[in-house]
Parts: sequence; C-alpha cells; structure tokens
Amino acid sequence: MRTSVKGPLMFSAFFAVLAFVAVLIFASGGSAKAPRFDLAFTGAGIAFIVSLVVAAMLSMSHKENADHLGKGSGVNLSSKRPSHGGPGAADDRPETFDAGH
Repeated sequence: MRTSVKGPLMFSAFFAVLAFVAVLIFASGGSAKAPRFDLAFTGAGIAFIVSLVVAAMLSMSHKENADHLGKGSGVNLSSKRPSHGGPGAADDRPETFDAGH
C-alpha cells in the first residue's frame, strides 16, 4: 500500500468527509438553522488537501533500516545474567564489555 496512491487518497477522503459533516453542523449553528454547504465544502476541501499532503510527506520520508542494524549484540541484548531480578534488584547495573575476558 506504501507505493500506491490508493492509501493516501482513501485516508484523505475519510478526513474530508469527516470535516464536511463537522463543518456542516458547526457552521450552521445546529440542526434548527439552514445548513451552510458553502462552508462545509470549503472545510472538506481544505481537510482533503492538508491530509493528502501530510500522508504524502510521511510516505516519502519512510526509509528502511540498514541490514546490519538488526544483527550483533548490543548492551541490552546480552544473556549473561538470565536470572536478572528485574528493576530494583541489587545487581541492576548496566553491563560493560570486558575487552576479551
């Protein structure tokens, strides 16, 4: 769905319909008065354009992680102390590398 334009268009259309209904109700002043379709279409158009731009920017900024980032042994990935007592245990110090010992 990321490489297709269908996702951002559906996302934007949903928010445009939501904005149309909200602006139609609030700009009219309730159900007792005549509906203001001019303001509702303007609000829906603005919501559609803004949400489409935001969705496009988010999809363009997506970048996959490099392969080497998911491998290796970081400080928090060590299984040296499997009986770790959790937070607040007496031996709750971060592990350090022993330079080959």
